[in-house]
Amino acid sequence: MVVGEATATSGLKYLAPFAGCAIAEGWLNCGDDTLVVYDDLTTHARAYRELSLLMHRPPGREAYPGDIFYLHARLLERSTRLAADHGGGSLTALPIETEEGEIATYIPTNLISITDGQIYLDRHLFAAGVLPAVDVPLSVSRIGGKAQHPKIKEEAGRMKLDYLQFLELEVFTRFGTKLESGTEAKIRRGRLLREILKQERLDPMSAAFQLAWMIAFNEGMLNADATNSVRETLQKIAAGLSHDPLELDTARAIWLTRLQNWLGDAG
Repeated sequence: MVVGEATATSGLKYLAPFAGCAIAEGWLNCGDDTLVVYDDLTTHARAYRELSLLMHRPPGREAYPGDIFYLHARLLERSTRLAADHGGGSLTALPIETEEGEIATYIPTNLISITDGQIYLDRHLFAAGVLPAVDVPLSVSRIGGKAQHPKIKEEAGRMKLDYLQFLELEVFTRFGTKLESGTEAKIRRGRLLREILKQERLDPMSAAFQLAWMIAFNEGMLNADATNSVRETLQKIAAGLSHDPLELDTARAIWLTRLQNWLGDAG
């Protein structure tokens, strides 16, 4: 950890992220995979603003110097993946941002335009026990689909549209509005999906398991489950995969047949 403490001078706060990145680059050049977490670059921008004003540089928006975007772009774009003949190391940057959950302020919007996407965590979801508390509409990945297996990408794409519709429809339930049966079915399905997406800490899931439950959900195999019993169904899928593993490239029809056997559902 490289720390620019609250009591440190603006100069040390300004240098802290660059020092951390330089250490990671040392491991990168040795062929290691490294991750740098910047917490947080808004504080870094303020330190740079103080230094700039002391040097009588002209202030810009919110009194930040005009090159604040360039400063953070220069830092974050040091992230890279080296070719095998250059050692094969990698450096990934993860800036942690937003104050009071505000995503539209000057520095966060700058960083969003620099990075390959953002994961927005919502305090209200956290308080409701939805963990990880990812706000789906505000979270964006510009390269995530390219890194996914084509079959997972296809199943997840169908699911995301359903989930976004559910989030819009769920608002009406807060007012006690009487809903038609089709709308109620979509809301039940969305709540079921939200329960499935909850994940315990330090509990990684294999890609095969993710594809399996996505197919089961998209095919309506989990619709009869209540939100408090879907965990048992997921455990059946995990147990089935452990005894009868399948590759991601296996035909979808075979996945469906195996899922029906594991869940005891011939329909």
